[in-house]
Amino acid sequence: METLERMPFKARKAVFKRLEDVVTLASLNKAERRLYEENLKVYRDNLATEVYAVDYGMRKGRAEGRAEGRAEGRAEGREEERLKNARGMKAEGIPSGLIAKITGLSLQEIETL
Repeated sequence: METLERMPFKARKAVFKRLEDVVTLASLNKAERRLYEENLKVYRDNLATEVYAVDYGMRKGRAEGRAEGRAEGRAEGREEERLKNARGMKAEGIPSGLIAKITGLSLQEIETL
């Protein structure tokens, strides 16, 4: 009782609520108790299923995001490499038409380098 008196009001309220739940459960007859336990099992099964589904969805979403990010990164890297090569060829005096043919860039892109 001493410990209870030192607790804040909200904590005491939670303790008494829990005690009320225990008393209510203890006062059930066999049929009511069985029905309660069946419902509790269904609730816990549904909760576990939901937790698993959310976790699975998060993992799947992260994996898809990583794959998408890698693909975008590779595409950007290839584009940067093409531009770098085109700049190098242009610096060496290679004609723009030949640079366009080799790199796949348009003549306008090559002229803006």
